[in-house]
Amino acid sequence: MSGSVDSLPEHGRGPAGITVGVALAAWAASWIGGQMLGLVPAAFSGMPTHPLGLPWQQAVGVAIAWSALIVAVVVVSRRFGTGHPAVDYGWRVRPLDLLGIPIGVATQVLAIPLLYVPLRHLWPATFAREEVERNARDLIDHTHGAGWVLLVAILVAGAPLVEEAMYRGVLHGAFERRVATAPAVVASAALFAAIHLRPVEFPGLFVVGAVLAVCYSLTRRLGMSVLAHMAFNATALVVAHR
Repeated sequence: MSGSVDSLPEHGRGPAGITVGVALAAWAASWIGGQMLGLVPAAFSGMPTHPLGLPWQQAVGVAIAWSALIVAVVVVSRRFGTGHPAVDYGWRVRPLDLLGIPIGVATQVLAIPLLYVPLRHLWPATFAREEVERNARDLIDHTHGAGWVLLVAILVAGAPLVEEAMYRGVLHGAFERRVATAPAVVASAALFAAIHLRPVEFPGLFVVGAVLAVCYSLTRRLGMSVLAHMAFNATALVVAHR
């Protein structure tokens, strides 16, 4: 499609060509392909590794997985949208989107702990604090020196940018064009929580995904959801490091 990005309208509900089927196919193919290719660095390292991977392995593996998602986001826009991802997914930031920062912090320090109180009461062994926080604390405990730069780059900068483009821009946008906002929030949040592959973390990640989806739905931009995601992850690192 011809025309510059500046001449195109801001994101509304996105192009109708990006259907639920298209979005799900792009997500599934890119996620599965990215996960499989992301294992290559560890498989050919020729040395024992910690389950989390040595820093270079983690960086390369994550970069490969993210590249697959980014390619899917761009291809979907070019084949089924306007050809401008900034327009199709609302890649814009406005002053109002800065509210995403306190929203992300509040979700981490208030919403998630409150969510697990009744779950821990009903299933104390399954949702014990140690089980819920195991991944985060394991990651913190095995990160030293320059590894912190890598960890912050991955969790606070990279993950929010890539994941918001796919899970809110592509998936949630497609769901919302097909059904009402509420079921779209549930569907995109469920997929976002499921791909982390830790059932004990699913309730918390589902809430986070729902909060981010609502930010996106209300603003029709990725700015607020990206900033909320960044703030959430950054706060998680601070809380886990205490």
